[in-house]
Amino acid sequence: MAKKEKPIARKTKDEHLLTAPVKESPDWIRADPWRVLRIMGEFVAGFDDLAELGPAVTIFGSARTEPDDPMYQQAVATARLLGEKGFTIITGGGPGIMEAANRGAAEAGAVSVGLGIELPFEQKMNEYVNLPLEFRYFFARKTMFLKYAQGYVIFPGGYGTMDELMESLTLKQTGKIQNFPLVMFGSEYWSGLFDWIRARMLAEGKIAPEDIDLMVLTDSPQEVVDVILTEYEKMNGGAKTEF
Repeated sequence: MAKKEKPIARKTKDEHLLTAPVKESPDWIRADPWRVLRIMGEFVAGFDDLAELGPAVTIFGSARTEPDDPMYQQAVATARLLGEKGFTIITGGGPGIMEAANRGAAEAGAVSVGLGIELPFEQKMNEYVNLPLEFRYFFARKTMFLKYAQGYVIFPGGYGTMDELMESLTLKQTGKIQNFPLVMFGSEYWSGLFDWIRARMLAEGKIAPEDIDLMVLTDSPQEVVDVILTEYEKMNGGAKTEF
């Protein structure tokens, strides 16, 4: 049997931007300033398309989660419940947990947003997205995940999921975002991280005791909804949510 060839990786716009300038090649002097306009264009397009979304929740998790995985089904259920309460669901638009969350939103008749990203290997937008946007730059895309959401729900995932978690934790800890729940779904998966944070970060004084409470750990889709609604109502002066 012939060995399957690995796809050739494309060089992305992010890689071009983040590659250190080569002293012998002065092209970056001309190219980098013009990239600023392209980056600005991504922000303008994102702000324009998402400005009227209304209340939304961003859901993260592994792109490698299969539809027969219990976490896929839990993500569908969670997004459906949130959608039924009137929340738009935002994901990265790809497969796995992203697809599950967009699917739950679609089943609830809610707006289902997919913020795609240019990657070295092709990744298609999943079929349940009804508002797709494509980005070249991770930092522009990450701003949209945060700016238009009233909270994050973080399912088991890999490096990308951890990246979003840690950035949002830092923003909460430093007071850059308020009344913004971070709900970690899957106690079996995430409990080791919580244990390590307590045993090392907290024990060694790297964080304060109250920093542990910046995240909520749950295995219940309904608890996710309850946490999101509670914080949303706090943000709106305690008024009951009606939208």
